[in-house]
Amino acid sequence: MKFDQPLIHGRLIKRYKRFLADILLDNGNVVTAHCTNSGSMKSCLEENAEVFISPSSNPNRKLPYTWEMIRINNGWVGINTSNPNRIAYEILKNQWIDKLPTFKTLIREVKYDDSRFDIYGETENQKWFFEVKNVTLKEGRFAQFPDAVTTRGQKHLSTLIKAKAEGYLVAMIYIIQRTDVDIFAPAWSIDPAYAKELIKAFDAGVKLFAVQVNVTPESIEPLKLLPIDLFQK
Repeated sequence: MKFDQPLIHGRLIKRYKRFLADILLDNGNVVTAHCTNSGSMKSCLEENAEVFISPSSNPNRKLPYTWEMIRINNGWVGINTSNPNRIAYEILKNQWIDKLPTFKTLIREVKYDDSRFDIYGETENQKWFFEVKNVTLKEGRFAQFPDAVTTRGQKHLSTLIKAKAEGYLVAMIYIIQRTDVDIFAPAWSIDPAYAKELIKAFDAGVKLFAVQVNVTPESIEPLKLLPIDLFQK
């Protein structure tokens, strides 16, 4: 995924009210950027850390900037939760995950039952649903999800299980937007209900992929699939 236009460098002053972040730009100006990440952002918040923000092309938008990434442990962590869907779509389109088939049709944001899945795909004889999650939480070697309790995430898993029972092929794609981890696990200490539902989903046939990506101010590109440990607590 290439950024549509050059990003703007600055330093984090503070993140507050979940969706706001004050940024000190290199020219000395202070701007307020939109933070798309509604979670706790645990392990990816550090005052005065380097950040990059993107300008909006919409002149009527209340906040003209979006916070894209922060520098933690000498590497960039992508915190814009709208990017993983785009990244996953490109991964599927480019057949980057060799365990998945070639799709003749890929559609984003498709309604199913009373939910909406991030990506729907079709092959000659298969129909797939994909749900995509952004991962930024680090605990030692582990990338973990979620970083806050997510009843919505639990519902997505139960709906994937239902779709699987009705004949669809289904998968979770976790986009890990940092490179200082090497295993993916559910965050048992934060949301044990989600962790249990993830195991239930896996046992029901929901496929799981943890894709580590390399975040830079120019692009976000897939690096490798990380191993998954569902029982790490």
